This record gives sequence, structure tokens and C-alpha cells, in this order.
Amino acid sequence: MFFTWRERKIELSLTLFISLIIVAFIAGFISAIAGSGGAIVLPVLLWAGLPPLNALATNKFQSVFGTLSSTINFFYKGHIDLHALRPMLCYAFVGSVLGTFLVQQISTDYLSLMMPYLLIVLALYMLLSPTLDDEDLPPKLSECIFSPVIGGGIGLYGGFFGPGMGSFFAIAFASFRGFNMRKATAFTKPLVLIVNTTSMVIFLWGGHIVWGLAIAMAASQIVGARLGSNLVIHRGVTLIKPIIVLMTLAIAFKLLLEGAS
Repeated sequence: MFFTWRERKIELSLTLFISLIIVAFIAGFISAIAGSGGAIVLPVLLWAGLPPLNALATNKFQSVFGTLSSTINFFYKGHIDLHALRPMLCYAFVGSVLGTFLVQQISTDYLSLMMPYLLIVLALYMLLSPTLDDEDLPPKLSECIFSPVIGGGIGLYGGFFGPGMGSFFAIAFASFRGFNMRKATAFTKPLVLIVNTTSMVIFLWGGHIVWGLAIAMAASQIVGARLGSNLVIHRGVTLIKPIIVLMTLAIAFKLLLEGAS
């Protein structure tokens, strides 16, 4: 099974293709509950042999539809206030544009060198990140500071790299705005959606998305995210986190070994 973009071509076995679809379903389910679905998908796409820029672009495309599914579900159940999020959505949009254009200016060789180190940092973050609380707390940052700094900053990161972005937003809401776990998770979804959609459109314009694979994974993400957003699984995160960390470190060290050979 061949997938082609521009002048390059990659061959995926049917088994690997189906495996990637299953991974997308799992990532959509986990991301709807705890965020960081990209921390699962991106390393696996790199393992499958996609060049870093194409892996980033394909990951963005498929993740948009999973996030859209969970965002709609949270919104219709009354957990998201889009009016309150409007300023932060604007800053996240600007950050995503800058980050996505920036990553496309870096040569593929240099991006390949950077990728394993970015994955190691991501794994360490996942390992050390705090757990969100179940109760509201007093805010530590005002909205006028929080929106540009957190919205724009994480939006920039999301456009440039992306995995873990949902967790970054959720922890920022809990740490600096005092949101409880459910509210922080729900408010994160529109921000991740606008960052990934903006980044996806720019990647699409640049011709970096591997279409057949991206569409199949997107459909699987929708189903997984819908199921995940309907379930409240508090203990699940403690089981999922170590798996993500170990897998991400394994991919990072694999890429380091390939670069050294």
C-alpha cells in the first residue's frame, strides 16, 4: 500500500495501516479524557517511517476531527463558555500561525535532529506533570495576562510541534485560573481545536499531509473521542501516562540511534 505526496512515496503494509487506525482511535479516546493524544500518534507515525514534517502534518489533520467531536459533545452538555474563551482563542490562533510557518522554515534534516530531543522533553513533561484537582481554586493570573501569555504561547508550541498541548492548556487553566478538572478539560478543547485546525490548513497549503492515511485516522479519531468524552475515568489517566512516557522515550531513542548510524 503506497501513499504519495509531492515527489516522495512511502509504503505501508495493510497490517501497519490498520494498526495506525487503531492507534488513532485510542488517541482520540484518551485525548478526550486527559489530553495528549498527539503524544501517542506522532511517535507512532515517525516509527512507521513518515518524515518529521509529514508526520506533524498528518497528525494535525487526524487530531482535528477527534477534538471537534469531543468539543461538540462538551459544548452541548454545557461545559464550555465560548464567549469567555474568545480572547484566548484569538491569541491561540495567532500563535498557531507563527508556529506552523516557523516549523516549515526548518530543513528536514535539522527537524529530524530536533525531533528525538523534543520527544524526550515531552516524555519528561508527561512523567512529571501534576494531576488536576476536582475543586475550583482562586485564580493566580488575571484574564488579560493569562490569555495572551498562555493562549499565544501554547498556540505557538502547538503550531510548531503539538503533542501534549491539551495537557499544557488544562494544567494552565487549573494552575493559573483555578479551574476544576472537568472545567479545565472542557475549556481546553476549543483551544486545541483552533490551534490544530489553523496548523492543518497551513500544512495542507504546503502539501505535507499524507491524505489516505490522514482521512482513515481522522474517522477513527472521531469515534474514539466521542466515546472518551462520554466517560469519566479518573483512574484511567494513571494507567495511560506511563505507557505514553515509555513509548515516547522508545521512539526518541530509536530516532537517535538511526541518526547516529
